[in-house]
Amino acid sequence: MASNSNANAHANTKADMKAKFMQVYEHLKAENLSDPAFDYTEDARQWVDKMLDYNVPGGKLNRGLSVIDSYSLLKNGKELSENEVFLGCVLGWCIEWLQSYFLVLDDLMDGSHTRRGQPCWFRLPKVGLIAANDGILLRNHICRILKRHFRTKSYYIDLLDLFNEVEFQTACGQLLDLITTHEGAMDLSKYKMPTYLRIVQYKTAYYSFYLPVACALLMAEENLDNFLDAKNILIQMGTYFQVQDDYLDCFGDPQTIGKIGTDIEDFKCSWLVVQALERANESQIQRLYANYGKADPSCVAKVKDLYRELGIEDVFLEYENTSHKNLISSIESQEESVQLVLKSFLGKIYKRQK
Repeated sequence: MASNSNANAHANTKADMKAKFMQVYEHLKAENLSDPAFDYTEDARQWVDKMLDYNVPGGKLNRGLSVIDSYSLLKNGKELSENEVFLGCVLGWCIEWLQSYFLVLDDLMDGSHTRRGQPCWFRLPKVGLIAANDGILLRNHICRILKRHFRTKSYYIDLLDLFNEVEFQTACGQLLDLITTHEGAMDLSKYKMPTYLRIVQYKTAYYSFYLPVACALLMAEENLDNFLDAKNILIQMGTYFQVQDDYLDCFGDPQTIGKIGTDIEDFKCSWLVVQALERANESQIQRLYANYGKADPSCVAKVKDLYRELGIEDVFLEYENTSHKNLISSIESQEESVQLVLKSFLGKIYKRQK
């Protein structure tokens, strides 16, 4: 009975934190919409209001909520002041804003159709290429928010450096992804594991895994240079997360994951195709070349059949178990409060379905 009530209490705390987090979003949005640096017209205010609501708070919010989770664990579960919770939420939202900036532009570049179970922002009537400028606005909001809430903090410059560096790394990852998967080339011979791992590390792992923990460490007035091992573990975790994403893109339920996977049609350098290329014989490789990167549903089905033939689903399950074991053993060499943070991250993603 006790464990049941503990679980309920934990669920309530989680729900309370999410509600608090959403309140902070409304607060930050209102501040952005009355930024004294720009004299908003009513049309511009309505546009940005709608653009923010459509793109920023719609996801699972894991990255953003992880800042306050991590900070709380670094503080050994000590009760946080209202101001600490607020500032943790603000940094969490900066990461969600960064994510939205990437996704709005990413969808535009990829010509995607759906995101988080709804049409991509640029697909909306009247939006189109204005989405490119909206992406720039989302990025600029982050600087405005950080200045408004952190400029008197001793770690303000470190925060700016952190966001700038992670944004640069992510943009470089996106570049690698775009030039490797460029449709003009359609060259599967470039799809090797080192290339895949490099794209993933830069495009996903830094901003999704390292950034939330680094924000929490800075808030706790720690020096990031003292946590390079933890950083490496988080990058490995980010890689594992992206491999899961690639698997779910192909074999997940679109209703559960909130988007229709198009990695095969888009000629993506996906973990699945890299694994298939390593295992396929000559005739199977020819089938991949003939069908990968084609929008025709029958070509997509042939690629998925080939993945099944090569046992890629089993290869993934084995990868998932091995990665989990290796991550746990790396985590257990860290100091206790950092272990708690890393295990909390791992717990959220292990065996996920969406």
